[in-house]
Amino acid sequence: MRSAPTVEQALSSPHNNFGWLRLAMALAVVVSHAYSVTDGRVEQEPWFQTTGFTLGEHAVNGFFAISGFLVTMSFLRRGWRDYLVARLLRIAPGLIAATLVVALVLGVAMTTLDWRAYLADPRLWRFIWGTLTSFKSAAALPGVFGSNPFQFPMGTVWTLKYETLCYLGVLVAGLAGLLLRPRLALAAVMALVLAVVAREALAPHGAKSVETALRLPLIFAAGGLIYLYREKVPLSLPLLAVALVLLVPLSFTPLYKAALYLVTAWGVLVLSLAPSLTGRLAEPTADLSYGVYLYGWPIQQALHALMPAMPATALLVPSLLLSLVVAGLSWFLVEKPALGLKRRLLGAR
Repeated sequence: MRSAPTVEQALSSPHNNFGWLRLAMALAVVVSHAYSVTDGRVEQEPWFQTTGFTLGEHAVNGFFAISGFLVTMSFLRRGWRDYLVARLLRIAPGLIAATLVVALVLGVAMTTLDWRAYLADPRLWRFIWGTLTSFKSAAALPGVFGSNPFQFPMGTVWTLKYETLCYLGVLVAGLAGLLLRPRLALAAVMALVLAVVAREALAPHGAKSVETALRLPLIFAAGGLIYLYREKVPLSLPLLAVALVLLVPLSFTPLYKAALYLVTAWGVLVLSLAPSLTGRLAEPTADLSYGVYLYGWPIQQALHALMPAMPATALLVPSLLLSLVVAGLSWFLVEKPALGLKRRLLGAR
């Protein structure tokens, strides 16, 4: 019986599924948010009812696993200067453009205020400043989406705060030489696992913010750890299936969420790198995932404001199509030129 290929072996191949998976996960976030945008509740979503997390939360978990893996690889291969430039130019241009488009184009079109009053309202400029400096996703625009269950127009940017903190964590760990000592990284991941288990044992119904503050760093760190142990981590679809089945009995114990996070981190990388799955599709020529993630929520908010009687299922098709179109504009007009600037700044390195 042939042994499963390792992550290290898979990385020698020019093919992977990172691009398609990121796009699929971004679209999953849009699908998930169709429920909350229309009635303000997520409890009726099937994924939430069966797994304890919405489809969107599972997708965000997958994003963090891939991000932890790739940015750890980026730091070790390219060094801290290239790492900083690459991270800044990947996140900032798209976010700045989306914030300005939502605030100054969509907001002007959707506000109930006179456009002069809207542009003069200090809440508009506080929204722009807060979104760009602290990733506030619960800030509203004056006179915009006032009748929607949620009034804020940039509902997904809050995860960028955790993403940025995780980037800084990799930077600090790399500069301190900790990424060259995988056992210390393993100890850090195990400490996060124990913290998740302790929370579930002692305060399972505690604040959601605490759960999130443990969940996302753990999944990100697990993705990075897989890269550090890439020569030993297998990419086995049968083993992944077994791991998913084992989550069912664990769902009744405090171990469930920690196990789910670790299986998610490894499972997403199996789907991204397993040789039996890669190379069958041409890699996407445009990376629309970030644009879909940023613009999906405001597009859905606008559609619900215009057609409040439309149910979540009817909202899906137009919101997905519009998100892809706007994401394409974001990629070709903002994100791709920024990546071109990154290549010019970093050169052949």
